[in-house]
Amino acid sequence: MLRYLCFLGVVLAARSGSAPFIKPCKSDDSACVLASAQAAVPYLAVGIPELGVKSLDPMFLKEVKGDQGGLSLTFKDTTVTGMKGCKVDAIKHSLKKGKQTMIIRCDVELNGDYDLSGQLLVFPITGNGKYKIKIRDIVIKATTTIAMVDGAEGKKHWHVADWHFASDVKTHVQFQFDNLFNGNKILSKPVEDFVNSSWREVMREISPPIVHAIVARVVESVEALYLAVPADQLEIN
Repeated sequence: MLRYLCFLGVVLAARSGSAPFIKPCKSDDSACVLASAQAAVPYLAVGIPELGVKSLDPMFLKEVKGDQGGLSLTFKDTTVTGMKGCKVDAIKHSLKKGKQTMIIRCDVELNGDYDLSGQLLVFPITGNGKYKIKIRDIVIKATTTIAMVDGAEGKKHWHVADWHFASDVKTHVQFQFDNLFNGNKILSKPVEDFVNSSWREVMREISPPIVHAIVARVVESVEALYLAVPADQLEIN
């Protein structure tokens, strides 16, 4: 879901030869920067193969594992969709300090295979099978630290030296885990009802590994862009 975060912050001022769909803006023209970033979302969602940027929608995650609070979880062969509809809420640049921050808001859906065991808040839980998670109105804030490195052609390129993020769901999450407790409905029904009525608490419990994996894909795409495009073509005027 988040490949855009750092990526959009970088390409906002890309010259037309690199990203013709971007309208260059002055760094202090926040309205222009915000509008330009939002206009870029549908283009970036499909990927930019010539720059080495892979598709964001759909996004495929082979395996994501987590072990926290007594809960062991594995998500496999996950497909993330919906990112082409993300909205850019805010952008802030301080390129002199090498910092970029972006806030986006998205509705996304995750489909794949799961394996859960352990304690989910107040319930013991076990199961494996297909899963679906529909997330409405997730807000993600990502901040990157940018360094300068020498490219193969002798020009300066940007590099993501560090990154961190925070996320929160504002509206709703719907969970579906098939085959909980090996399909025992007497055991699974109370858990199914609980996870969907207490979606906010459940999301906080199980989402960090999967959201982190998506952010990592964002960084991967950003690095591909930086490798392809020299810093002097990514300046904010």
